[in-house]
Amino acid sequence: MRITVIIHTYNEEHAIASCIASARMLTKDIVVVDMHSSDKTRSIAKRAGARVVTFPFSRYVEPARSFGIEKTERADWVFILDADEHITKALAQEVQRTLPTTPHSYFRIKRKNIFGQRAWLAHGGWWPDAQIRLIRKTDFIDWPQRIHSTPKIKGSMGTLRNSLLHFFHTDLSGMVKKTVVYEAIEAALLYEARRSVSTTTFMRKYVGELYRRLFKTAGFLDGPYGVIESIYQAYSKTITWLMLYEKRLRV
Repeated sequence: MRITVIIHTYNEEHAIASCIASARMLTKDIVVVDMHSSDKTRSIAKRAGARVVTFPFSRYVEPARSFGIEKTERADWVFILDADEHITKALAQEVQRTLPTTPHSYFRIKRKNIFGQRAWLAHGGWWPDAQIRLIRKTDFIDWPQRIHSTPKIKGSMGTLRNSLLHFFHTDLSGMVKKTVVYEAIEAALLYEARRSVSTTTFMRKYVGELYRRLFKTAGFLDGPYGVIESIYQAYSKTITWLMLYEKRLRV
């Protein structure tokens, strides 16, 4: 089966080489869809053997998903990979064993979310975090452009046993930068949906998310990193509603 790995990037010069190296365990056909990075992402990707195509800058990746799949002319299957994710040897071998005889059109793949490149967060709602990442190209229909959207695909879905590694929060400063971007988008969507917000909303959202992450889904079992991530997620959720409140004040 001809498999192409698609990696979407924007200013990922510190992560792209290792990401491509992991993808080469599955296939040599790797396409990097770069959204006009201002660093060395594209040159590093080319040196690593990937084919690089460009897509207009977007604050989130979904608008570039369908474009990337369209650029895989020779593929029977496409594997969607983000620059902060790695394919493991066990996952690559499972994919290669599974695809020749599978009745499914696409697969969910679990992700091990690694905090600070040190600790796997197995609790706090972070596991199994399964995402649709492996798609038979002829059955792909569309990938809606809204943030966190789910692709439209014909046929049935399977789930693979092995996991991706997702190095999602490398340090606190990077976490805060991502929050500013993504929560602003979420706040805009809530504003368009005419969601109401008041000062009591902030405390309710913070306490509710902290309880869910830290206690209900046992984030504390992951030790200090689990506690930090639980507090951070509560903060992140609250920021969304603070931004929505600010938008309401401007009206």
